[in-house]
Amino acid sequence: MLTDTHAHLNAPQFDEDRQEVIGRALANGVTRIINIGFNRETIPTSLALAEQYDFIYTAVGWHPTDAADMQPGDLEWIEELCRHPKVVAIGEIGLDYYWDKSTKDIQLRIFRDQIRLARKVGKPIVIHNRDAHQDVVQVLREEKAAEVGGVMHCYSGSWEIAKECLDMNFYISFGGPVTFKNAKQPKEVLEKVPLERLLIETDAPYLTPHPFRGKRNESAYVRYVAEAAAEIKGISTEDLGRITSDNASKLFRLT
Repeated sequence: MLTDTHAHLNAPQFDEDRQEVIGRALANGVTRIINIGFNRETIPTSLALAEQYDFIYTAVGWHPTDAADMQPGDLEWIEELCRHPKVVAIGEIGLDYYWDKSTKDIQLRIFRDQIRLARKVGKPIVIHNRDAHQDVVQVLREEKAAEVGGVMHCYSGSWEIAKECLDMNFYISFGGPVTFKNAKQPKEVLEKVPLERLLIETDAPYLTPHPFRGKRNESAYVRYVAEAAAEIKGISTEDLGRITSDNASKLFRLT
């Protein structure tokens, strides 16, 4: 029983064998997948995937690197989609100071707008954060994101930042990097995150775990994340899978 809480199975990397990829996920014990639509192109295809498969759900939002492309009416479109029964969150949203495609001021405005929308519609949020830890936490606090909570997707920050996120009603999610031999910080943070606030993910097709690092990631590989996390936590992989799946059910209100 595993839940991949963040994947992009609608990405073009899966166009040749998407059905087989989904089949392998099921064969490896993955019972639910949260697929992410993050701009004008990927939101419709992610929603279509969720409509096609009972066990796939979707989040819809505007990625920070695409913030400059957001047009008048797009926020209202996202709000309208939030009425769909398979839309379980707004995301991925946040800040990305590594890529410079969208300026900081635009990213911040779009981020704030989407948190306000999440509070309006009562949906949790999926946070993308790259090289912007302090600003992300500040915005979440100022915009009262704790009212809806959410998940820090593929967390890469410090334990101090993680504590602030936990205090604001957020779950902390880990992906492939916790399987990397030299990934010291993610492992140390995972060890400290309470089990009741822990999630696992793939971010497929990206961030592929060991032993497939460097190849295309897929949802079936979330079991390698589960195994690594279970070892760090000192529990069985089965218990880790059950607990993180229960956590996903609570956060995304899955039945």
